[in-house]
Amino acid sequence: MMRNIKKLSGLALVMALAVTSSCQQNAKKNTSETADTSKKSKYLSQPLISEIYTADPSAHVFNGKIYIYPSHDIDAGVPENDNGDHFAMNDYHILSMDSINGKVTDHGVGLSIKDIPWAGRQLWAPDAAFKDGTYYLYFPVKDKQDVFRIGVATAKDPAGPFKAEPKPIEGSFSIDPAVFTDTDGSSYMYFGGIWGGQLQRWNNGKYDANGSKTDSQKENEPALTAKIAKLNKDMLTFDGAVKDVVILDQNGKPLLTKDHDRRFFEGAWMHKYNGKYYFTYSTGDTHFLASAIGDSPFGPFKYQGTFMNPVQGWTTHHSIVEVKGKWYIFYHDTQLSNKTHLRNIKVTALTHNPDGTIALIEPMKK
Repeated sequence: MMRNIKKLSGLALVMALAVTSSCQQNAKKNTSETADTSKKSKYLSQPLISEIYTADPSAHVFNGKIYIYPSHDIDAGVPENDNGDHFAMNDYHILSMDSINGKVTDHGVGLSIKDIPWAGRQLWAPDAAFKDGTYYLYFPVKDKQDVFRIGVATAKDPAGPFKAEPKPIEGSFSIDPAVFTDTDGSSYMYFGGIWGGQLQRWNNGKYDANGSKTDSQKENEPALTAKIAKLNKDMLTFDGAVKDVVILDQNGKPLLTKDHDRRFFEGAWMHKYNGKYYFTYSTGDTHFLASAIGDSPFGPFKYQGTFMNPVQGWTTHHSIVEVKGKWYIFYHDTQLSNKTHLRNIKVTALTHNPDGTIALIEPMKK
């Protein structure tokens, strides 16, 4: 091509160069588009929002609209470690959708760490609930002694802004609150997480700052598990003692600490289907979402298996919600950033099998 251009002059030369440049630009554009399409095709679902990084989506239907309460990931420049210090969130943005495939609206900051009187650092995965005209936002944050507690904030609008209570919930600790309201109107909070969630540092209501950084370290004993507390009608306090969420294998034996593929790590969620209670959670360092089914909100729950294989990224955290008679799972991965602390939320369909188990979801296409 360049050899032929040397024989041209004037306008012909200009036109030839223009055609060459245009072909090169189109080739680059086509290559880029192909690469982008290829990248997107690896994933079962696409990010719901890309203007900010979001994770740990807690989804609810309020007033006929889907509201999502996620973590708001930022790059705070904190080195990664097993305590999760690089997850240094400062506020929550509240999102909404009119339908599953509809446009996502960012309602802005619903609650900021600077407006929580007792907070120190790290606003982790929240949840929300509604009762008697008030919306409640439940959140874990380290207090000024660097201990995770669970707080609550209230609003008259599901989009906020929310006003935090002056103190954390009495008797609360660790992370990942998930509030479930049963058909009889009773509400329960499930919470807890090992490793950076500090659950392993609590014993008999006392916190050990020098405790284990991982789990109980008792490999052949029942694993540490999530906690459950019934909420009072005010939705601000616990009604009675905090109890263990017991997960049993098919032989009725508790899951053991060494059983990393099945034991609880973090990210509890509860939904009810056909009269059964589905306790779902993350196995953490093995990156599965698992389910266990019981006949009561308190359990015990019998382990059913993995229902979502690992996403891209270290963490996996979800919520399950029914929308117009169909079930969906909201979750996150790292498609947009490829960085474990800068995540993006997604949604896909969830299916209950005829035997009551949840069908396996593959978040990455093979």
